[in-house]
Amino acid sequence: MKQLDFTVRSNEKLNDQNHLLKVVPSDNEQLPEMLPGQFVQILVENAQHTFLRRPISINNIVPERNEIWLLVQSVGEGTQKICEMAVEGRLNMLVPLGNSFTIPSSRGSYLLVGGGVGTAPLLFLGKKLHERGIACDFLLGGASEQNILQRSDFTNYGTLYCTTEDGSLGEKGYVTHHSVLQHKKYDFIFTCGPKPMMVAVARYAHERGIRCEASLENLMACGFGACLCCVEKTTRGNVCACTEGPVFDINELTWLD
Repeated sequence: MKQLDFTVRSNEKLNDQNHLLKVVPSDNEQLPEMLPGQFVQILVENAQHTFLRRPISINNIVPERNEIWLLVQSVGEGTQKICEMAVEGRLNMLVPLGNSFTIPSSRGSYLLVGGGVGTAPLLFLGKKLHERGIACDFLLGGASEQNILQRSDFTNYGTLYCTTEDGSLGEKGYVTHHSVLQHKKYDFIFTCGPKPMMVAVARYAHERGIRCEASLENLMACGFGACLCCVEKTTRGNVCACTEGPVFDINELTWLD
């Protein structure tokens, strides 16, 4: 883990709530190694009521540009301030934090399931799989078409399937209702998003004997296990999701009890 200052290279508004920030180290320092599933903690400055850093998933790494992509949803004062960052603005971040998704060593049939802004770490994971010559499917869900983000980026690394609650894009319903789950078999499922969605995906995987990892979105106030805000009950007892996770094998979690 390093504490570094970053400069905002671009800030793109994707919809009413979500921005994509692309940032680079301010002093041209080389980025440390980062893995899919890890996250950063951003210091929020000039915010009256925000005292703690905000955890944001690593959306993508572009090594040739020494660049990190951060998909940020504005849900409170802290994330709103981050979304309002101007180009050439400075962000102080702790990078990287947490563990990562398992990167398979052999080819197989892999499904990456995301909901809402929980799709963020799956883009980086899909890119890593693609670099290893491993094909994967993405299954993304949201309330409507405008909530399915970065679709063109995902199609660079695999086949994209979508569900929307209003039927405006892809199949109508939730991700676990998509027809691809009925006619295609998978060896490994990775998921990130709202907990009810991840629980449903975990149960689907468990019932079919499919290995599955979930990236939790617990409140992570400090990022290194000191504040105990992100404690998750597991088969090993209570653990901090920020240090023991955020990625867990679903068999470690108590969701299936």
